[in-house]
Formats: sequence, C-alpha cells, structure tokens
Amino acid sequence: MPSSSSEGSDRLESLPPPPPVVPANVVPIKVELPMAAEPFKETSFPKRVPMARRDFGTKGQKLSLLTNHFKVSMHKTDGYFYHYSVALSYEDGHPVDAKGIGRKVIEKAKEIYSNDFDNKKYAYDGEKSLFTYGPLRQNILELPVVLETPSSNRASGRGSPGGGEITNESERKRFRRPFQSKTYNVKISYAAKIPMQAIMDAIRGGQESERFQEGVRVLDIILRQNAATKGCLLVRQSFFHDDPHNFTDLGGGVLGCRGFHSSFRATQGGLSLNMDVSTTMIVQPGPVAEFLLMNQKVNDLHRIDWIKAKRTLKNLRIRVNNNEYKITGLSDEPCKRQKFSLKQRNGDGETNVVETTVYDYYANHKQIYLRNSADFPCINVGKPKHPTFFPLELCVLVSLQRYTKALSNLQRASLVEKSRQKPQERIKVLANAFKISEYDKDKMLCSSGISISSEFTQVEGRVLPAPRLRVGNGDNFFPRNGRWNFNNKKFVEPVTIENWAVVNFSARCDIRGLVNNLMKCGEMKGITVNPPEQAFEENPRLRHESPPVRVQEMFKIMMSGLTKRPLFILCILPERKNSEIYGPWKKKNLVDLGIVTQCIAPTRVNDQYITNVLLKINAKLGGINSKLAVEHLPSLPVVSEKPTLILGMDVSHGSPGRSDVPSVAAVVSSRGWPLISRYRASVRTQSPKVEMIASLFEPVSVTNDKGITKIVDNGIIRELLIEFYESSGRKPEQIIIFRDGVSESQFNQVLNIEFNQIIEACNFLDDKWSPKFTIIVAQKNHHTKFFQAGGAPENVPPGTVIDSKVCHPKNNDFYLCAQAGMIGTSRPTHYHVLHDELGFSANDMQELVHSLSYVYQRSTTAISVVAPICYAHLAAAQMAQFIKFEEILDKNPSDDITSAGAVPVQELPRLENRVKNSMFFC
Repeated sequence: MPSSSSEGSDRLESLPPPPPVVPANVVPIKVELPMAAEPFKETSFPKRVPMARRDFGTKGQKLSLLTNHFKVSMHKTDGYFYHYSVALSYEDGHPVDAKGIGRKVIEKAKEIYSNDFDNKKYAYDGEKSLFTYGPLRQNILELPVVLETPSSNRASGRGSPGGGEITNESERKRFRRPFQSKTYNVKISYAAKIPMQAIMDAIRGGQESERFQEGVRVLDIILRQNAATKGCLLVRQSFFHDDPHNFTDLGGGVLGCRGFHSSFRATQGGLSLNMDVSTTMIVQPGPVAEFLLMNQKVNDLHRIDWIKAKRTLKNLRIRVNNNEYKITGLSDEPCKRQKFSLKQRNGDGETNVVETTVYDYYANHKQIYLRNSADFPCINVGKPKHPTFFPLELCVLVSLQRYTKALSNLQRASLVEKSRQKPQERIKVLANAFKISEYDKDKMLCSSGISISSEFTQVEGRVLPAPRLRVGNGDNFFPRNGRWNFNNKKFVEPVTIENWAVVNFSARCDIRGLVNNLMKCGEMKGITVNPPEQAFEENPRLRHESPPVRVQEMFKIMMSGLTKRPLFILCILPERKNSEIYGPWKKKNLVDLGIVTQCIAPTRVNDQYITNVLLKINAKLGGINSKLAVEHLPSLPVVSEKPTLILGMDVSHGSPGRSDVPSVAAVVSSRGWPLISRYRASVRTQSPKVEMIASLFEPVSVTNDKGITKIVDNGIIRELLIEFYESSGRKPEQIIIFRDGVSESQFNQVLNIEFNQIIEACNFLDDKWSPKFTIIVAQKNHHTKFFQAGGAPENVPPGTVIDSKVCHPKNNDFYLCAQAGMIGTSRPTHYHVLHDELGFSANDMQELVHSLSYVYQRSTTAISVVAPICYAHLAAAQMAQFIKFEEILDKNPSDDITSAGAVPVQELPRLENRVKNSMFFC
C-alpha cells in the first residue's frame, strides 16, 4: 500500500485531524452560514456553463448506423415566431380553471374572428401561450367567444343525481336541449418575438440562447397541437392514439398504451426531429364496476375496499348518458340509502322539496331499475357542498386516462415484456408513426418554412474493443460480445467465508443441499466456504406475525444458539420479490449489529445461480471478483497517473403519486486507488421529489459537555474523502464525478449548486488543498436509438460509441452502448462531460467510461451505465427500505400533498462501523 512509504507518511501527517466525536446526548444543529462565531466564510464561485467539445474520438472499428433522427430543413431563417400570452376568463371575470377547454375556445375564436387572426396559422400550448409565424394585426385582442357544450341536464337539487328532476312538462322540454352555451372572454396579448435565426446560430455551434430554447419550444408545441387535433393523449412530448391495437393488458385494470415521442433537437448535423416509441399506462376504459373488480382482484363487488376505491377513482373521467364528468369522490351511504333533496313543481306552479334516495329517484322518475348499485356507494361528480351522484352501474370510464399509481412487480414485468421490440420491428413502427403524423401537411410547419425528411439519419459509430480483465491465478482474458463467465476461473481476490450462519424464513428450501452447493462452487472459484456454525429455521407459528416481529424473534433464536457474533449471515426469504422481511432484516444486520448479510429466495438452484450468489457475497465481504488488467499494472489513462477519487451520484424518488415519501440521495466512492473496482456508499434522505443533493456539504454547530461550540462538516463528501485517504494513503488530486438522473435543464444546477458544495467540503477539510475535477452526467431516459445499417436484425455491438452527427453542436457529449443487447432494442447511455479540469481527450474519456462498464461486481456482463452510478442506485434503493414509509403515508395522505419538499424528512439511520465501508449494496 502507498501508505507504507515515507511519501505516504508525510501526506498522512498533512491531513487535518478527524472531526470530534459527537457525544450521544448532543443533537447537532445545522448552521446558517456565514457565522460570526467561526472564521469560516462561504466561498463565492463564478457561474459555470457546460464545457465545449475539445475533440472527437478516433479509436475503435468504424460502423455504419441509422438513428431515429429525421433531418429538418429551414427555408425561412429571416422570419420570426411571435409569442402571445393568452388569458381566458368567464363572463364574471373569473379566470378559467377547467383543464382542456382552452383549445376548444381558441379554435372557436379563430373560426369567428379569422380576420383578427389575419388568417394566420397558430400553435397553442393549451394554456397561456400562443405562437404565430409573423405578427397578428393588433398587439392586443379581446374577443368574446360563445361555446356550446353538451348539457349535463342539471337542475337545482342538493346532492342530486345529475341534478334534481323537475316534473313540470314545459320545464322537462327545456332540459331536453342537447347543448348549453357558455361565454368566455379571450385576451391575446403580444409578449415577444423569436428569430428563426437563433435556431440556426445554435445548430451551427453558437451558444444556445434563450431565444433558441424558445424557438425549439415553439416547434415542439406545433407537434403537440398536431397530435391534439388527432385526439391523442398528450404526455409532454409523447402522443398516444385511442386505438385498441396499441393497448396491452397489464392486469389490475391497467393497460399499457403504445404511442410515440416526437421532439426537435439541435445536433451537429443541424436541426432534427427525434421520434421514438413511447409507452404509458392508462386505466382500462369501460364500466367502473368492472374496473374496480380487476383493480382489486376480487370477483364480487361486496368484497371491494371502498376507501381504496375512492383513492383510485378520484379525478378519473366517466361518461353517463353521453355526458362526461370528473369523479370527485363517493357517496357516504349506499345507493339505496343515499338521500338528496328533490325540488318538484306541482300543477299550481308551487315548488315542493322532498327527500328521496338515489335508488328510488332512478326507479320512480327515470324508470331505470338498478340491478347492481343498491348496496354500493354512488359516484360523486359534484363539489363537496353540492354533490352530484350517479349509480355505479351507469358510469363508464372514458378512454386514454393515465394511470399514475405505482405498478406492481408483476405489472412492471409485463409492461417490459410486452413493450420489447427488435431493432427492425422498431424501425417499421417508427416509419409508420412518422407517416400517420403527417408533418408534411401541418399548416403551421409549412407556413414557417420547415420541412422534415422521412429518412432515418445515417451516422458513423465506432466499436471500442473490450478491456482486458484479470481474474485469479494471474489470468487475463478479453470478454466476448460484452459477456464472460467464471467457468474454470477463480475470483481475483477471493475471501474466506467463516463464522457464518444460515437463517431460513422459507418453508420450502433444502438448506443442507444449498450449503453443500455453496461450498463446492466456492472452492471452484477460489473462495473457502467453511461449514456454517448453525442453520436456524423460523417457527411456523410466527409466519403470521409482522415482519419486524419475525426478524426480532429469529435473532433471539439465533443469538441463543451461537457462541459468538457471526461475521456473515445467509438469509433465505419466502418470496423472491418484495418480501416484507427484507427491509427489517437488512436494517437489523447493517444498522444495529454490523453483520454482512446476503438475502436469497432460490427457486431453481444450479451452478449459475450459486455463482451469481457468490459474486455478491465475495464483493460484500471485501473481495474482488474480476478487475481491469490496467488496474493491476496500473496504466489507465489519467486515472492511474495521480491519486483519483471516482464518485457516483444518484437520487431515488418515491413512486408516482407518492409525494409524501422522502427522496434518497446516494453517493458511492472508489476505495484503494489505483483500484476503480471497489466502492463504498454514503446515503441520506432529503425532501421529496428534490433532485439536487442537499447534504454534500453540511456544516453543523456542535456543543460538547464543556459548553464549547465548534462547527464540523457532517456532509457526505467529507465522509468519503476521509475514507479514501484511509484506504489509499493519499489525498485525491483528481476527483471524477458521475451524476445520474438529471435533465439537460438541470445541468447548470449540477455545476453551480452541487459542484459548489463539493468544493466547499474540500476547502473546509483543508483550505490549502485544491483537487481537480471532472463532472460527467449519464442519461438513460432519452429517446435516441441506433440501428445497424443494411437491415441487420441484431442490435449494435457492445462498445458502440457515437460522438458526431446527432450529438450536441457545441457541448461535449457522446452516446455509448456498452452492453450486449440480447432482447428488444438497445438503449445507449448519453454521457455529457459538463466540466473537465483533468484534460481528458475524447479517446481517453470514452475509454474510461467504457472500462467502468466492466467493473460491476454483481454480474459477468458489461452493463449499460458506469458501475459507480449503478452502485449509487442500489445503495439508495436498499437503504430506503430502512424507513417505514407506510407510517408516513398514514400521517400524510398523498391526496393532500402536491408540492415537492412539503413533508418533514425522516432521517436514515447510519450503518454500523463494521459494515459502513463495505459494498453492502452489491
């Protein structure tokens, strides 16, 4: 180790002393900086922007590819888009808050006042912005618009089913009219003009201006409007047609709906249209009663959980008698007992108010005899103080309504399975999507001089050679097609598994056979697996207890049967996915006791399964399965030259619709430079749905029992820097940061918020120490795909890199498909080098990223994104299990929480010292 040298000793002495131990009875208080009590000043940083590309990569075998980008031609670069703000109000002046009505109102206004619109085509976003090519005649238009909408047949009746019935014949005739009129006031005001030239300047390599972003936004709005006129469901820039051929059943009343994504992008080859297949989840249209039976997986409405049903149905749209309504809730009483006040006029013109039930109303006044609604709540489409009820069996869910709840594991697996498309199939689907979109006939695009080619763009890729890997006995080899195995190979750094135990929560596992297989297979891989101290079976009577109780009782049994604390526990779970025992078990081991544990749920045990389990166990106990040969030499460009810390950063958020669940931020860091195959993690919670990591630098004021107050840094970065120093014997001179999960609109926040925190943490640790930084963002959620030219049915080969034609015209980015795509169409990872003080060439950067896809210790394949990011995601997901989020949900119903950061954040417990530096997440 470098720490044994004299140079290492000198550097050890230069490290500041560790922070003082915080007494158990002292609660740290977060400091508002700057503080007069301490000579520490918040550093001022210049505003950073993403760096420009320095050069292009040249390594690798060239390969002709097609991509799902379509070239855009601009024939009127001297023109302008004019931006107008739109304000819609009712006759009484109150603003229109109903969603979806805006397009109908503006369409009617254009029809009535075509001269005021100067017969121009427009693009309207459905809310507050309207764009034209060229100006309107006036800067301000105020236009009254009368819109006829289908009548809801409502009359005055409190709690009435669709309104109280009026029995007078003349009144009855009046309410037979199919339409009712409503007047809207439309105000269109000039806001700005956007030069087409700004788009051209940006795609020629100039700085992207706000005008460029606005120009592309206008073009994207044109695409949305094109889809809206065809009756599509719009989800940002993805469009879904109401075509049953595009639906696939996921179970539980949920359908997968296939559509397509369409957006404009600036590339080195000019402006292009990026089209891709897209999938969203929708509620299965049809009778509400049938949906509830499917959703709750019961066969009788009497078994429906109506509290859960109310949450599920809220805000969904239904159709009753050809009229459409939005569900606001359910009635408190069943249909046969739910009363409302019915106003009636007798023959003398007098009004009488009578109490009747919804059931009797339909039987006596509508002559509709309800068969399946009497015993169940009614659907409420009214307001809290003025409910409007409909019997369940009359309500039909309309099509194309998004399902925004979290999918179950089975639904998610079904969605992935049914969404897969081979490369050539996807090309055909996209070509058809382009055809039916009819962009060549879009009047707004035509009037602004924009045309789109129907041909897939040809690009040149390069296939990087796989890095050479090192395994046990000094053997080196090259993976083939992004894959390898450990047949006749040993782990490069195997561990000895001793002083360990087995616990079994499953009733169907052969423990003796499993242990024998582990010992036999471990010997072949170089791991010495001693016999376990003991195997413990769960008492069958405890299987109906809560998971924490089951875990606690198991530990009582285990500790009474062992003479010393085990170093490792193999835990056999009853379910393969989503076992409720997993979270409490992991927390008990990693937080309370500091014991490394591996959970399994074997269904079919063979050599491959046992090998995969051993890969995880070996990494968790401190071993390395395989590593890059250049780590051993060491000869990795840039990284091996000076002490280098590699960080992987990710933030995991709660499921859709769960804005009460804290987000979990994880940062993993490399250990033992010059290695880049071993990592540890630091994980914290933060406000829900907040993407920027808040705890990288976290100065707190600590007062000890003598009353002395001192500021210490309680943040993630200091923790990782100290550990790197302890494992490497050197302070890092270079820090490479891989950041996952941020969009292009958040790049400046990464550079000017998170990066500033990291620098502050370094300065706080040692103000005379200035490491150099490189920041790379990895994006998986994008819509660019690559296909082999010439109609080859296979995916692009692993190691395919593209840094030209469809990449950014100025910024430093590239696409890499490191993995072997065995099924479906491979999704490349889009890497953006935002900041680089280390001076990477394009070749060296692409080689580093490619190499980091081969050091993932859990598998024997190249993975689609660099290992540090995968590890950060795993660490966040595992430690999120430690918090009982169900309790938070009970206290803070998600229906009442809509904004990010609205919930008090529950802190994660810290890992016990004996496991905090381990790859527990592996």
